[in-house]
Parts: sequence; structure tokens; C-alpha cells
Amino acid sequence: MNKFCIYALAFTLSLSSVDAYSRGDDKRVFTASERKDDTFFHTIERGQTVYAIATMYGVSVDDIYRLNPGSENGIKAGATLRIPQKNAGGTASDGYIYHTIRPKETLYSLSVRYAIPAMRIVEANPGLSTSTFTAGKTIRIPMTPAEDEGKEAGERPGQQEEIEYTVQKRETMYRICRKFDITSSELLKWNPELRNGVKAGMVIKIPVATTEETIIQENKNPDEREVNALLSAPRDIERVERIRVALLLPFMAGDTTRASATARFVEYYEGFLLAVDSLKEMGTSIELSVYDTGEGTRQVRQILEEEALADANLIIGAVQNDQIGLIAKFAQEKDIKYVIPFTSRNDDVLSNANVYQVNTPHSYLYSKAAQAGCDLFRDQNIILVDIKDAEVKTDFVKAFKTEMSQRGIPFKELSYNGETFAEEVEALMTHDKRNVILPTSASLDAVNKIKAPLRMLSELKEEEKEPYLVTLFGYPEWQTYTRSSLEDFYALDTYIYSNFYADNLSPEVHAFYREYKDWFSKSLINTFPKYGILGFDTGMFFLGAIRTYGSNFEDNLDKIRYKSIQTGFDFHRVNNWGGFINTNLFIVHYKNDFTVVRDEIR
Repeated sequence: MNKFCIYALAFTLSLSSVDAYSRGDDKRVFTASERKDDTFFHTIERGQTVYAIATMYGVSVDDIYRLNPGSENGIKAGATLRIPQKNAGGTASDGYIYHTIRPKETLYSLSVRYAIPAMRIVEANPGLSTSTFTAGKTIRIPMTPAEDEGKEAGERPGQQEEIEYTVQKRETMYRICRKFDITSSELLKWNPELRNGVKAGMVIKIPVATTEETIIQENKNPDEREVNALLSAPRDIERVERIRVALLLPFMAGDTTRASATARFVEYYEGFLLAVDSLKEMGTSIELSVYDTGEGTRQVRQILEEEALADANLIIGAVQNDQIGLIAKFAQEKDIKYVIPFTSRNDDVLSNANVYQVNTPHSYLYSKAAQAGCDLFRDQNIILVDIKDAEVKTDFVKAFKTEMSQRGIPFKELSYNGETFAEEVEALMTHDKRNVILPTSASLDAVNKIKAPLRMLSELKEEEKEPYLVTLFGYPEWQTYTRSSLEDFYALDTYIYSNFYADNLSPEVHAFYREYKDWFSKSLINTFPKYGILGFDTGMFFLGAIRTYGSNFEDNLDKIRYKSIQTGFDFHRVNNWGGFINTNLFIVHYKNDFTVVRDEIR
């Protein structure tokens, strides 16, 4: 097909739219009025902050500080925090209370403890499996409304018939049970094949001929092995014949004051089109709808009323948090995967299982980069040079120092003084190890201040002095300094950490540049990251995931291995009920032999 025609057809912009620990016997059944525990425990994971943890549970930062003296000074991965229930007494305002799994607890024992069908616990925690149902992990327990408690206990009249029902698209066992007012035990008894997963199109039996006595007995005595097996039940791949994608971007049509921002999002869209074309060449059927989100929420609300949105398998886009919040809620209600490609500062991922956040939050990035730096340089002579300017990386430096201290890795510190830097840094160096220099600022000015003295020390030619082995360690921003500092990076055997990197000398990047120019008769905008490549990588990863693993590709995330051009993907669920954040990290090495190596850290 003519490329211009493909471009014109695809660009269908719509300008108007676009526990709780329980005290006592594990087997005791608690009623809502008996659940007096008003706190539970959270085990801190790498990259988590007090703010993120508080937001995750709907409490305030001050609540956590109050219950955990000293946490205001910092928290440590692996430690535990006491968290208040949103409503003491067991009737949380969001319909859930939180429970920290204790040793030897099982899904069965929790269903008995809270007098709730096990399937409801599984449905409330989409990330729950045999690998995540472990001691110390936190899960949500859905609270049964008072008017439904009798019904949950089986207090309903018997009926004398059974019907056949065809499972609809995106229906789950929980939804079917709620639709027909039956228990998961009943449904599984009549349809044992459901243990292998629920699939659209299946014809199942709905047991409406069950007596009251049977219902009560099944709720009181469900089969323990069957209940616990819910955590390991395999799920069939939900194949998608035609992938329906909605792309929502702030093109700001008609707003000439934001031409540069608009150009970047147009470029993202163009890169995404190249991914669509690549996958179509592989035989993938894709239907793409594109919308202009504009400013604020008015146009987004109109977009969400479009029929194409409700039928989508994948929604990508939006920049502003108020827009993202609306789309995330819509995606959750419609059970549609939603990709946030730009901002790293959004909280919807903490409580919405349908959200995928591409841009790594800084706390996760810094934690992983500090860990990688310690892995690389643990046996070297590490020197931190304190350069005080507007681009000081306080949070990363703190994370790196904390990681070194916890591992027992020694390091040295030096305050920068232009007149004495060369002598002072040499005094901290050693000849029996490589000397790793980390400036505390990511600015070009900081690089310029230290690079000449460091090169001099690494290239000493005086007979009485032996040159030092010097390595520079730094930041994602350094990618933008290669025009003025590339030779220095090579000479100083430089390493940088980044969640994105495109090697302009690689054949893959050159091929993309050529194809982009061939399609759109222009070059990519010189920004970092390059939005055109970001659009391409995002499209290839997510459309490829649906193509191979269906609309429920989250069950096979660990099997997806896409070799990115610029942005890598390594998604991990933030908790048992929330969404996924991208924790991918690159370590980029500018080597002395004038080559560049990009290693992906998983």
C-alpha cells in the first residue's frame, strides 16, 4: 500500500474527542463487628517510598510516621511498617480491608477466617498466585455489604431448574457467580473444566436447582484442596483476532503556541504507526483509533463515550494526571489494558490492575541504579565529588550511599574546589584499584569541571608517576552531552545508568532513522528520549504482547523478550491488586576502545 495512504487513513484525529493480623485461632470466623484489628503490616520493597505506600493503602504519610517512629528519616527494603486500616472495625470506605499473610496461612483458611468465598479474595487481588501468596505479603479482603451477608451464608430459597450459559468476553468466574447469585463451589461442581480457566464462548451449566441445605453445607465446608488450587489454576490465552487500539495524545490541534510540544507527540504517533506497520507485515490485524485529548478533561470525557474505546483491547496515552485518572478508571471498569507512556508521577498504578506505567518512577530507578552501581564497583575505590549546583542528584546519591553502607562497601567523599581539585582527588586515589568518580550533579558544568583533571591523572606521562585507572560514573542526562564530551567519556571509561538509551552508531537505530525519514520526509527531533522511537518501542512491545499472549498477556510477562531500540521493558506488579511499573534499567559503558555497550539490568 502507498505509505502516504496508510498515513492518511491512520491519522483519524477527532478534534472534539480524541492484619490485618487476627488475634486468636486461625479457624475462627470473624464477623464485620468482631474485626477490631486496626493495623496491618507492609513489607517494604526496593524503590518504595513512604508516600507511595501511604497512597497505596489510602492513608496519610503522617499516619505511617506516627505508627513507625523513625520512618520519617528513611525506610529500608525488607523492613516492615505498621499501617492503619482506613476504617478500624473492618468496614473500609473503599470496600476492602488489608491483611498481611501469616506463616502457614492458606487461601482456604482466609476464606474461613473472613467468612467470604475464596474466589472473591482472588478477584480482589489479580496478582495473587502461589508465588505471591507468601508470608509477609499483603492482600485485600473485600468486605461483604451488610445486606448481602445472609445471601453469602446461603440463606436463599431453593429452586428446581438448571440453565446453560455462554461465557461472554472478559467475564471471570467471580462475575458469573455474582451475576447468577451462586457460589464458586457450586459453579465448579457443575463445571469442573473452569478450574483450567474461564474463556469467552464456553457453554457452562448454571445450577439454580440447588437446595438451601446444600448451599449452606458448601459454604461451610468447601473442599480445601480445590480452594487452594485456585492460586495455581492455569489460564488459557485469550486470543485476539483483531487488536483494537486507542491512542490518546495531546496534539493541541489549532494551538500554535505549543508547536514544539505538539511536534513531539505527533512524532510519538508516527513512531507508533511504524510499529503498527511492522506488525501488520507479520500478519497481525490491528485497528487503530487516534484522538486529541487537548487540555483538561472536557475532550477526554467525550472520547470515553466513543464506541471504539469500550471495544478496545489497549488504550495508550494522556499526559496530565487529571486526564490519566479518568482514563484509568474507565479502563478498570471495562477491563482494558491502559498504558501510561510519559509521566512517571502518577498514582493510579498503585491501585489499578489494568495500568502499565512505562516511565519508571524515580525512586525505583534510583534504587535499581544504586544496586547496579554497587554490583559494578564494589571492589573499586569509589569517590563521590560534591558539586553543589542546581542539578544535584540528592535522591540518587542518598540511595547509592545507603546501598554502599548496607553492603559494607567503603567510599570516600570530596567537596569540589576548582583551585585544588586535582591535588585533592589524587590524594584519595590508589594505584592498586580502579578509581570510580561520581559527581553529585548531573549538569554539563559539573562534567566540564572534573573531566580535564581526571584525564590528566589517567594519562600521566611523567617517568616518576604512574597513571591512575579512572572510571567516571554518572547520569541519564549525560547522553545529551556527547557532542562536547564524547571523547572524554571514552577516555574516562564512563558508565551511566538510564531507563532509556539509543546508540546512534548501532545498525538498529540507523535503520529506524532511515525508515522514519522515508515514511515522513523528515528527521527525528533532537530530544532525549526521542519520542518517535518511544512510540515505536511501546507499540512493538504491547501490540506484540497481545499478538502472542492475547488480551491477558499479563500472565506471561516474564516470557516477553522484546529487544528495544531505545526504551526497555521489565514490568513488575506493584502489589497484589495494583498495576505494573517498568523497572528496566540500562547501564551504558563508553569504553576506552571507542565502543559503546548497553547492558540491560533485570
